[in-house]
Amino acid sequence: MNVKKIELLSPAKDAEVGMAAINHGADAVYIGGPSFGAREKASNSMADIERLCRHAALFDAKVYVTLNTLLYENELERARQLVYDCWNVGVDALIVQDMQLLQLDLPPIPLHASTQCDNLSVEKVQLLEQLGFSQVVLGRELSLKQIREIREKTTVPLEFFIHGALCVSHSGQCYLSQYIGNRSANRGACAQPCRLPYDLLDGDGNVLIKNRHLLCLKDLNNSEHLEELMDAGITSFKIEGRMKDADYVKNVTAFYRQKLDEIFERRPEYIQSSCRDAARHVSTFEVNPEKSFNRGFTDFFINGRQKGIDAPFTPKSMGEYIGEVVWCNPLRMEIKVETRHGTSLHNGDGLCFLNQDNELIGLRADVVNTGRDGVHTVSTNRPHGAHRGAKIYRNYDLEWQKQVDASAGNRKIDIDLILKETETGYEMVAVCRDAINRVSTSIQSEKITANNPEKATENIRKKALQWGDTVFNPVNLELQFAEPRLIPASVIGEMKRQLVEQLTDTLIENHRNNRECRDVARRVSTTIVHTDPDAIPDHLMTCHHCIRYANGMCSKETGQKATPLLIRNGSHTFRLEFDCRNCLMYVCATETKQ
Repeated sequence: MNVKKIELLSPAKDAEVGMAAINHGADAVYIGGPSFGAREKASNSMADIERLCRHAALFDAKVYVTLNTLLYENELERARQLVYDCWNVGVDALIVQDMQLLQLDLPPIPLHASTQCDNLSVEKVQLLEQLGFSQVVLGRELSLKQIREIREKTTVPLEFFIHGALCVSHSGQCYLSQYIGNRSANRGACAQPCRLPYDLLDGDGNVLIKNRHLLCLKDLNNSEHLEELMDAGITSFKIEGRMKDADYVKNVTAFYRQKLDEIFERRPEYIQSSCRDAARHVSTFEVNPEKSFNRGFTDFFINGRQKGIDAPFTPKSMGEYIGEVVWCNPLRMEIKVETRHGTSLHNGDGLCFLNQDNELIGLRADVVNTGRDGVHTVSTNRPHGAHRGAKIYRNYDLEWQKQVDASAGNRKIDIDLILKETETGYEMVAVCRDAINRVSTSIQSEKITANNPEKATENIRKKALQWGDTVFNPVNLELQFAEPRLIPASVIGEMKRQLVEQLTDTLIENHRNNRECRDVARRVSTTIVHTDPDAIPDHLMTCHHCIRYANGMCSKETGQKATPLLIRNGSHTFRLEFDCRNCLMYVCATETKQ
């Protein structure tokens, strides 16, 4: 049977968030370095990255550093030094966009082609494979059919986003932020103008839609398509969110860990890519992506074009749907809560709803009382503005948040122990379940025959199998004594301390020694075209999302010609052009930028 390793790849805002992701089941994390990452506000020191690498290596998990901005020529040497720094501290791969890096003298660190490279075609992925990339991050806009076609015609490992915020433009092809405020998305400084409200106008200036978030998309959730994606050829499943805090990363990582593990139970041809820990991951809190930041969910284009992928009323988090208002006055409301939520509303929860003008209103549930038939009475200290029939969402679950914050993860490395006599004392051996990583330590100690063998043996086992808050989980203990012994707790404790140090160093060293190395000699003679970081093309955005289609104006549905439209926010007006044959929408400048 051909076994494929499947990677769950989580975001890391910083080293602490990265370690939390690994502790909650991630096989790999991606994190920004000191510079040149596509999130300029999520940079990290090399010391912190090394700390993360050491923790990840214990579980044979990987750390990828993002070096995925376009570079100026005077930055290339600094970027080259950064690559060497990453290699030296144990980073497993770099995620890159600028092809100039291929022409530098680099260490043999694997390179992954960022989604910023606009990886949407067979031809593009074939080129990246020829250039020696070790993994390619596909564009989010691809369907299952397109992914299968790419897999059939290439062999390079494929990575695909499965969860998180969606850019409305093709990655690497958005220049709107740069155009408006000189904050380039390709330099990690996107101001997210796509989340702003716009008016939609026809060619004569008539307002068709007023004050809606026309370019704002829901968040991606492909949790129901993981098995299909595996079968289509995806081996790395990526969660978006390098600006997200630990609670988000813990929850979403644990959720997808459970989803993937369920598939592995049924499909033995797929296995977890970091598999030193034999135990299943059981979370101490309810894993539920609706409880973390989300604008509502969509599976985007995985099964082709569909309506309802946008979030026109708000770019903020709605959270989880709770129920509907059945009665209210200015300071109280009665909410019929869906059965699946039971009596889960708490004092201090954050709630929100869309008012009758479709504006997002937030409120705090100061006092909650549970009534019959799933009806909760919520009292507030200030007028809430809700109306009968309003759909209520919870975007802050106070009790759940406490559980997530307290969760340290339960990821452990199973080991077997052997405790035996030596001529001068005792030796303890620790063996990982892979049977490769094995360490031992000896200590001189007086050998005392146990007067009460049963109790002495019980005490030895109890002490030897307690490893506290370390990452190691002793499963079996084999005693090899000539006769029952009485061993002081201090002797066993010292041997365990030494084993923790040795096993930690061994696992880290073996992971680093086993890192994949890029074949630096594999180069293509074709001239690599460099993209100017300051260039702004006529098309400021290239989008699969179509405002005409989303609002019932698609030419294929109405039979009418798709004439250009305008969108306007404040003093900025942009022209929308449509390539209906290829179902593409372009956001274009209406004037030349000075």
